[in-house]
Amino acid sequence: MKQELIDFLCKKSVNFSDEPSFKLVSGRLSRFYVNCKPTILHPRGMYLVGHLVMEAVKKANLDGIGGLTFGADPVAMAAAFASELMGCPIKAFSIRKEPKDHGIIKWVEGDMQEGERVAVVDDVVTTGGSTIKAIERARSQGLEVVKAVILVDRQEGGLENVAKLVPDASAIVTRAELLEAWNKLNK
Repeated sequence: MKQELIDFLCKKSVNFSDEPSFKLVSGRLSRFYVNCKPTILHPRGMYLVGHLVMEAVKKANLDGIGGLTFGADPVAMAAAFASELMGCPIKAFSIRKEPKDHGIIKWVEGDMQEGERVAVVDDVVTTGGSTIKAIERARSQGLEVVKAVILVDRQEGGLENVAKLVPDASAIVTRAELLEAWNKLNK
């Protein structure tokens, strides 16, 4: 399943250029860019992501899975859907980028309760800033963040930064794995 996801990401989500031309969230320019949405929002990609994320969290005894909108949303929803298919339902949640300014003011949307064990997910990590923000906001709402799962680690220190807050942090796919598959597919 993992190799199929890597190949799918290479076909739908990975971009390369000779010069650094892709602006990252950090503001830096890069020659390598991954937009996971075309993969995750495709039925087969959603199936693969959901099952691989569930494999990564299966021993964590979770109540919920989610992260910062919009990058984490399709990952969390795919995992929640797969969890039901696998007979071990885990709820999805989403963390706002800005606090809700009406009704009940909160960062976390979903059927989550204080004290519940959760995994924070993200589609891509470079520096870890978005994932760290999600972890901090989930904790501020009383959730116990016990695991972090990143779909694609760009291998630029972000996963290590996340692991400082959540020691049980892992990635499904690395930049090195994508580069290797990209080179094989594009020869």
